[in-house]
Amino acid sequence: MLLVVAKDHDLSAVADLVNRAYRGGEAHKGWTTEAAFMGGARADEAGLRADLAAKPGSVILTLRDEDWEKPFGCVWLEPLPGDVWLLGMLAVDPERQDGGTGRALIETCEAYVKARAGQILRMTVIDIRDTLIAWYERRGFHRAGVEPFPYNDRRIGDTTGELRFVVMEKAL
Repeated sequence: MLLVVAKDHDLSAVADLVNRAYRGGEAHKGWTTEAAFMGGARADEAGLRADLAAKPGSVILTLRDEDWEKPFGCVWLEPLPGDVWLLGMLAVDPERQDGGTGRALIETCEAYVKARAGQILRMTVIDIRDTLIAWYERRGFHRAGVEPFPYNDRRIGDTTGELRFVVMEKAL
């Protein structure tokens, strides 16, 4: 496996991976699907490009096989004030889930953030994702609060349910 920082020409493949992992037709093959309560795309190339441009220091880390083709795993990292880094958009190809790739991505994020003097990883998880929240808790994250769900943010997708975000943090 190769860890590569996504470049502009990779963003289409990253968006495709995220959509397949979270909401696409293949998402049911994995355990991270949001398709039962979220519709629409989870990511698109233009949105990823805009977010990277608007948030200096942010990166999308990708995992690839040695042939450097499309990524099979990715994660967003964004520096926040106070030595905190936001971890988001962690996605693994549905065909490759449940094999330790997600765990490897988390460990990679920890090393990346520590190398940049970060002390806390923070993320948000949709509150009804009990299995996913438990998975992150087993990786050392703890619940640090709740935030309202951004219903008007079209970049996230469509939902008709009542949702909130659980804020999770891990001290490094």
